[in-house]
Amino acid sequence: MSPGAADRAWWRDAVFYQVYVRSFADSDGDGVGDIPGITSRLPHLTSLGVDALWLTPFYTSPQHDHGYDVANYRDVDPRFGTLADVDDLLVKAHDLGIRVIVDLVPNHTSDEHEWFRSALAAGPGSPERDRYVFRDSPDLPNNWHSVFGGPAWEQVEDGQWYLHLFDRTQPDLNWRNPEIPAMFEDVLRFWLDRGVDGFRVDVAHGLVKEEGLPDQRFTEDEETRVATSFIDPGPMDHEPMWDQPEVHDIYRSWHNVLASYRGDRMAVAEAWTNDAESLARYVRPDEMQQAFNFHWLTAPWSAAAFTKVITESFAAVRPVGASPTWVLGNHDVVRPATRYGGGQVGLARARAATMAMLALPGSCYIYQGEELGLEEVDVAREHWQDPRALRTGEPGRDGCRVPLPWSGDRAPYGFGPSTGQPWIPQPDDWADLSVAAQEADAGSTLMFYRELLRVRRTFATTAGDDVELLDLGTEAFGDDVLAFRRGELTVMVNCGNKAVVLPDAAEVLASSVHVVDELPPDAAVWLR
Repeated sequence: MSPGAADRAWWRDAVFYQVYVRSFADSDGDGVGDIPGITSRLPHLTSLGVDALWLTPFYTSPQHDHGYDVANYRDVDPRFGTLADVDDLLVKAHDLGIRVIVDLVPNHTSDEHEWFRSALAAGPGSPERDRYVFRDSPDLPNNWHSVFGGPAWEQVEDGQWYLHLFDRTQPDLNWRNPEIPAMFEDVLRFWLDRGVDGFRVDVAHGLVKEEGLPDQRFTEDEETRVATSFIDPGPMDHEPMWDQPEVHDIYRSWHNVLASYRGDRMAVAEAWTNDAESLARYVRPDEMQQAFNFHWLTAPWSAAAFTKVITESFAAVRPVGASPTWVLGNHDVVRPATRYGGGQVGLARARAATMAMLALPGSCYIYQGEELGLEEVDVAREHWQDPRALRTGEPGRDGCRVPLPWSGDRAPYGFGPSTGQPWIPQPDDWADLSVAAQEADAGSTLMFYRELLRVRRTFATTAGDDVELLDLGTEAFGDDVLAFRRGELTVMVNCGNKAVVLPDAAEVLASSVHVVDELPPDAAVWLR
């Protein structure tokens, strides 16, 4: 049995809501979301029933990668507000019972960070350059590719090259230099002292690179392989830039910093690894508290695939005493309603998959707009903002970052006081998807989420951490149905194309569609 709710750290069963700062709410009418805008919309999160808020980067930045290129880790970019605005948000969120975690970007800085400017000015061989990964070479130092396309190296005027696993404006830090971990421990304490409850660690698997920076070895033809292993590990022989053993020394140190503060402060790793076992290393008892379970996100619409992820996830985290996380979307991937087929089918499947993950032990992460059933937007090329799209010429991540619709029948749908389009234009057909419109519709996706999270609270800490996968080969369920039991709760997700009969005398606690005796295709139900 699980320990009582009073004995469990808050984050073990929490529902986190990710806010992409630029696209949540705009307070000043410039078309870009900001911290005061988030504060003004905290009642939405309270009504939704989430436990915690995760903020994407709001630090001083030239915004080449929309905040993931940090120029100052201890201040707020004027586009988003001030330190006083962050303090106000923390106080008001905490007053409402909502915890707040913030993004930390330790793999790289902006090329406008004072350290990188000093490195360029100081020249080859200097202590300043040793803070980053500079190399002498007559040609590219190795065959590494940027996640955003093209070589991962940029040459400077004196002939040296610097590493950037992402955009060229994001030089990678040299984590083998002791100045780097010392600086980031100071950054952790700066925000912990202000009252944040934890951190989401960006590219947590990428901080340390293998000594000697050897070439990457591919299992496919190197000429046709696009090095996007950060997003989908895929079949690789050797990835010297990802998931090196030394990263765990960093997180043991951070664990001690977090433990020195009251209130169960936590960190969650964005670590794209090849399997559940390697992911579990990030959540050993003396490292981070959580790691994103991207294997759930990348699973296709399939009962067998979901069963495999559930089985492997628990098998990986239980030996290290951790609890799993579940996530269907974020600011870097195609929205689940589109990923599962789009239209009414895609939305139905996304609602059903959400029911499955919210019923499982552990914490869940919801990306803004999922509660509205938003699909990926086909952003016109002239409005592209994502540096990966601009570098590769292929559609990027803009489609999941379109600002939210709050009210009204035309753009900007209450996103801010302006009457024009926000920084990424919103579609013309979003009026029925706004928060105000869905609040007036008892059958809307928003009202479904609110009810789902309300019911979840009744069992999240009391149903136990044991999951029994039910026999999928029985006549009652069939091979296309994911079915599991957790305490008194039974969960069924119909991934097939035929309705299945519900167990006799079962009480329906919640469902993604109206059910009586049968569960239709692309639907889920919670039973007791």
